[in-house]
Amino acid sequence: MENKYLGAVYLTLAASIWGGMYVVSKAVLAVIEPMELVWLRYVVALMTLVLVGIVTKQSWHIGKRHIPVVILMGVVGYFISIWAQFAGTKLSSAQMGSVITSATPAFMVIFARLLLQERVTLRKATSVSLATIGVLLIVGIGDMGPSFQLGGVILIIAALTWALLSVLVKLVPAEYSQLVITTYAIFTATVVMTPFVIDGLTMDMLRVLNTPAIGGGVLYLGIVSTAGAFYFWNKGLQMVEAGQGGLYFFFQPLVGTLLGWLFLGEQVSLPFWLGAGLILGGVLLVIRE
Repeated sequence: MENKYLGAVYLTLAASIWGGMYVVSKAVLAVIEPMELVWLRYVVALMTLVLVGIVTKQSWHIGKRHIPVVILMGVVGYFISIWAQFAGTKLSSAQMGSVITSATPAFMVIFARLLLQERVTLRKATSVSLATIGVLLIVGIGDMGPSFQLGGVILIIAALTWALLSVLVKLVPAEYSQLVITTYAIFTATVVMTPFVIDGLTMDMLRVLNTPAIGGGVLYLGIVSTAGAFYFWNKGLQMVEAGQGGLYFFFQPLVGTLLGWLFLGEQVSLPFWLGAGLILGGVLLVIRE
């Protein structure tokens, strides 16, 4: 399979996993605070990635000049961006969060131009526009009143930092194992995040984690939605242009809404199916390019 098609499979899989994560995290967030849940996800993901790395006999060496890029990936993408997504949504609304973070692929095109000198083609710009309109149709336009302004600003930071992360991945040589790079980046984020969550790691949380549903949910979020999806996202981005890879991000709200309809009984209207068609159309355009 050609790299661009294999890359498309990896990116679609990653974004779809993140979309499905909504159904699981909704139950777990009822009893665990968002920041503590992210930290637990990362600890589980780290153990998973290290174990897989040992079993598959990965080389854990990376050059000194690439260490700053990996650290930046962990701090900017896995810590600041994820924190900003939660904080911004809490201050505003889930709808606004979906709308603003859907700008991530457009920011990726800009960063790819600035950092990687990728051309912004007419087809690429059209693809981003189609998919953005599709997401707006799916999630709607939230209340943009003054009380939501701070949340909106933080959500813009979330979109910018995830876009920057997705372009930084391209600055790491392809000969390095993406499993190793992902492990180091998540380790960096976990270390930086620990001082902010240490007070919330209580015996009560341990008792909650002993509950099969909650413990299983955390394991799923750590192993599948973090270790697996982050690896697939980084691996896929190595195989396609950064500006094209951003389009697959739109599968996240698409799959999340669809699974919410299937498993949580949430209503899905005609705009959802129209939006889904626009997203898929935008992705097909960049694959053909």
